[in-house]
Amino acid sequence: MHQWKTIVVGVDGSPGSRKALAWAAAEAADHSADLLVVNVWEHTLLPPAGSVSVSEHYVPEPSQSTTDELVQVIKSELGDDPPVRVQAQVKQGRPAKVLIDESAGADLLVVGHRGHGGFAGLVLGSVSQHVAAYAKCAVTVVR
Repeated sequence: MHQWKTIVVGVDGSPGSRKALAWAAAEAADHSADLLVVNVWEHTLLPPAGSVSVSEHYVPEPSQSTTDELVQVIKSELGDDPPVRVQAQVKQGRPAKVLIDESAGADLLVVGHRGHGGFAGLVLGSVSQHVAAYAKCAVTVVR
């Protein structure tokens, strides 16, 4: 059996991403792999009001509470003493691109089939479709 070293899982707090986290942790335990849990936030600019323009420079960075929320999701799904080594990361960027970039150093990338955004009627969300097509490692989409 191929020995995996790192499994990356994208988590946005949605029910689908929580299932993906639990599945990825079980897989990491089976393969004695480390689990990298990634939450990605994207800059969204407010529409300009009147003649005032909004600069990205004034959009606040995520606070420590974003990381704390991710850690809370991990504890909620995996308990206080997970069966694998877990590293939590919060990154800025487009979620699909960040996860694809992270896949370069991973043996497996895991995502939920639907996240918080998009249209509820779609079978796959845009992020899961994009990473399935362009990731640099094997991908599992958890339903």
